Amino acid sequence: MQVMGIDIGGSGIKGAPVDLEKGALAVPRQRTATPQPSTPQAVAEVVGRMVKGFDWQGPIGVTFPSVVQHGVTLSAANVDKAWIGAHAEELFRQATGLPVTVLNDADAAGMAEMRYGAGRGEKGVVLLLTFGTGIGSALFTDGVLVPNTELGHLEIGGRDAEDRAASSVRTEQDLSWKQWARRVNRVLEHLEMLFSPDLMILGGGISKDHARFFPYLKTRTRIVPAQLYNDAGIIGAALAATERVETA
Repeated sequence: MQVMGIDIGGSGIKGAPVDLEKGALAVPRQRTATPQPSTPQAVAEVVGRMVKGFDWQGPIGVTFPSVVQHGVTLSAANVDKAWIGAHAEELFRQATGLPVTVLNDADAAGMAEMRYGAGRGEKGVVLLLTFGTGIGSALFTDGVLVPNTELGHLEIGGRDAEDRAASSVRTEQDLSWKQWARRVNRVLEHLEMLFSPDLMILGGGISKDHARFFPYLKTRTRIVPAQLYNDAGIIGAALAATERVETA
């Protein structure tokens, strides 16, 4: 079974049909830059063109870097502030003419990793963190998602966790892997104190480089790299759209 997944980020929008039996992209993904300013109408137009480019007909899952409740985006940390209170699902339905499910981007990545990747078969409390423009989070207990945790905005030392330790910060401040890992470790220790997880999965594009910074991380909790890398959001979006159809 194939379902379209689209992953919207602060810097890029990428999507592709997903083979949900394999948990993998059915065809190579398309990627385009997130429009600036990233207003709801501008982003919806990009999504509409992307769906048309695949000649797709059927359900679509869309991730967004925001708290998402009942299809409405309630925050906008790394996108235009006009998204706060926007009816995102309706906006994307109008742009595509198709049924759309919208969810938090890190929640989607977590769903994909729990079904197909590093969290497959894991019980107890599992916490996935995505390191990119910001820090996203997805929290699971015995495989059940607790949505919209947004733990990248926890205040640590007077600043948001993502302002200290996002992947973008490493690049912007030209930090060595060891310097950046110390910052990441401080975030992980704080999350251990709050949630006592059984497993932490570190994802986002930087998970491909895990061998360069994992040796500097010192946690009680077992940590593993995500397995689906930057495709996790697309796969999780498609998975969420399928679950919406199955429960309707």
